[in-house]
Amino acid sequence: MRYFIELSYKGTEYHGWQYQPNAISVQEKLNDGLSKILKESINIMGAGRTDAGVHATQMFAHFDTTAVFDFDQTLFKLNSYLPDDIVVYRFIQVSDKAHTRFDATDRSYEYRIVLGRNPFLLDTTWQFFHRTLDIEKMNAAAKLLLNYKDFKCFSKSKTDVKTYNCNVTEAEWKLDGAMLVFHISADRFLRNMVRAIVGTLVDVGLGKTSLEEFANIIESRDRTKAGLSVPAKGLFLTKIVYPKAVLENE
Repeated sequence: MRYFIELSYKGTEYHGWQYQPNAISVQEKLNDGLSKILKESINIMGAGRTDAGVHATQMFAHFDTTAVFDFDQTLFKLNSYLPDDIVVYRFIQVSDKAHTRFDATDRSYEYRIVLGRNPFLLDTTWQFFHRTLDIEKMNAAAKLLLNYKDFKCFSKSKTDVKTYNCNVTEAEWKLDGAMLVFHISADRFLRNMVRAIVGTLVDVGLGKTSLEEFANIIESRDRTKAGLSVPAKGLFLTKIVYPKAVLENE
């Protein structure tokens, strides 16, 4: 049988989602916990691969097992076994063909910036206290993202993908007190894409890059023309959407 799990994690102590032979990953912790509790080897597959230091307030993953188990009891045991910075919320029985990565239709990320200093948010925000940002101009540039499909200029250079096309449906900055948050949604994301977009939008906010130059960067398809990749610690995977039929095993 195949099962989805819904979970969240703080990525500070992990070398990303994906298993690494010489570093601790979220996937490794889940594999170990499920294998121990279900008493068989479990290899869990995530909906995406967050980088080292990146967090997730909503992540889905799936695994196959021949074990018959009680959802509530297993959930309690798994969360008791896992470290405090990983929490699993539910099991969902799905079709054997359901796939957390390939069946997802939409993903959302947030990037969180503190405009100033906050010692209690050091692991989960980028603290920006050097200069003021023109947020209105940054939002004008963010809207331009919806006009494009090819985002090679924001992709990590050595990436094995068939296409750099992504359908961005939302891109907006919102200010709440001293917290500035970038919200972006798309059907898929390239490696390092959100962090590179944020870095380039910050250059717009600093007056280093004009709106016309921002559009030219996208059209160039050249990563060297875009801004720096901002620190991973401010990035959160916040939402993954699936067709209703997938989660209801229809």
